[in-house]
Amino acid sequence: MFNGKDEKNTNEIIVKIQIREVNKAYNVQKGEQLTVLKDINLSVEKGDFVVILGESGCGKSTLLNLIAGLSLPSSGEIWIDDRKVDGPHSSVSMLFQQPTLLPWLNVEENVAFGCRIRGELADLTYRVKKYIKLVGLSGVEKRHPTELSVGMGYRVCLARALIGHPEVFLLDEPFSALDTFTRTRLQKEIINIWLDNRFTVFFVTHDIDEAISMGKKIVLLGGKPCRIKKKLDIPLKYPRDIKDESFFYTRKNILEEFEKTIARDKTM
Repeated sequence: MFNGKDEKNTNEIIVKIQIREVNKAYNVQKGEQLTVLKDINLSVEKGDFVVILGESGCGKSTLLNLIAGLSLPSSGEIWIDDRKVDGPHSSVSMLFQQPTLLPWLNVEENVAFGCRIRGELADLTYRVKKYIKLVGLSGVEKRHPTELSVGMGYRVCLARALIGHPEVFLLDEPFSALDTFTRTRLQKEIINIWLDNRFTVFFVTHDIDEAISMGKKIVLLGGKPCRIKKKLDIPLKYPRDIKDESFFYTRKNILEEFEKTIARDKTM
């Protein structure tokens, strides 16, 4: 188990998400089916930070969309608490690969948009200011998306996702288009916010260093169709230093697991 300094001393384990025998297939030409995900089984504890790691195109985003309720499994079930996932739910927020902002709304209006749609209007002005400040956007509240950098756009999306106090936060390679410096800053901000709030996180990436920097647990996906190849605990304290020797050896072990997976797949 993870033994970082941020862990709470408790013997109580509360399962937040259950993925049971999930398969996902798509219809292709001439009535054939393409199976993308096969036999996915995973239990996630409440407040955990799970990174889904795998090569580009292996099915990571497909799995995230299933958890979000944006797509449904071909077979199997996904449960969040005692609710079977059969569509989107207000307790789940998602941050996509590209900033998804409404161009006719300014920063504070974009942050407030979801709350207004859901009718969560109590103290909304105060909460919008709070989360804009939290993500470092104070002073640009009246700017529109065309006046923002890509990094600032992601910060707006992050504030909009957090203002609804999600119980589950899904992030689909949100920093892949950013420069190294902006990506590193946002990684640290998300970790700090998670440590303060302890919502349950699924973070999708194909970057091993990003996975080790952020995740408490890493789930390796691979193969065609895609399966869970390995589940790894990351016993490193936060904040994590990419230059640290323990980081290097963790990275080495994960790369070795990938190589074993590739070798096994080639013999099948």
